[in-house]
Amino acid sequence: MDLKTRKIDFIQEFFKLQSEEAISRFEKLLQKEKKKLKDSSFDPMTIEEFHQRIDATLEDSKNGRLIEVKQLLAEIETWN
Repeated sequence: MDLKTRKIDFIQEFFKLQSEEAISRFEKLLQKEKKKLKDSSFDPMTIEEFHQRIDATLEDSKNGRLIEVKQLLAEIETWN
């Protein structure tokens, strides 16, 4: 069975559902899957954006706006 047919079958069965709880669970599952797809897809940055990030990082370094790895790890430990 191809994907299109499976989707149609699923939708037909979904329309038969009478349980508010089941529909809510499907809604949550759909939202979760959409978020995973969104999170897994990204647009690569342009060369200009890349250079802007490098410049901003160098500026942060010059102005002392960086944190040592040990400090960051210690801070992360407090996030529990």
